[in-house]
Amino acid sequence: MPRILILFAHPRLEKSRANKALLRRIPSNKQITFRDLYELYPDLNVDIRKEQTLLQEHDIIILHHPLYWYSVPPLLKQWIDLVLAFGWAYGPGGTALTGKSWFHTLTTGGGESAYTAEGFHGSTLEQFMLPLKRTATLCGMRWLPPFAVHGSNKLSETELELHAERYHRLLAGLSEGSLSPTDLGNLHRLNDAVPLHL
Repeated sequence: MPRILILFAHPRLEKSRANKALLRRIPSNKQITFRDLYELYPDLNVDIRKEQTLLQEHDIIILHHPLYWYSVPPLLKQWIDLVLAFGWAYGPGGTALTGKSWFHTLTTGGGESAYTAEGFHGSTLEQFMLPLKRTATLCGMRWLPPFAVHGSNKLSETELELHAERYHRLLAGLSEGSLSPTDLGNLHRLNDAVPLHL
């Protein structure tokens, strides 16, 4: 069975209803490793070797975070800069992550319609994520579409729980092997792999 590594980064989790809801529904099984980067590295001093070892031990890598200024929170950016090292993750001899799957679980304050060419942000979520996609593909990883919860500030408790249930089913399916990353690349969002009516 595939092993899943969830790297969670939220500098203000106490303020996030959506992320708290998603975290509560992460399945508890030996195939899933959860790491809260802000809890682990409050001094921002990332243990590069530890993180690289964990990456090598897992098959599916998930970066779970809010969308911060069209990117990732600062500690997660630092993690990317330090851990995905030249000669290890990419470049000559950098094949440690080749063949692994990579996706983002993210929350946005704006609704889904804001992330369109005609919407408030003037670009799609996919366009904002292009640098992250290129990071993954440069490292030889399979890029999957994100699991996204849009408009998180305005969702009701019922809506949040439905998103959390969908996240639970996605993670359970991946960890049990009933969902395969090779079959999910053409989806618009990984939310669509486990449809629920919201």
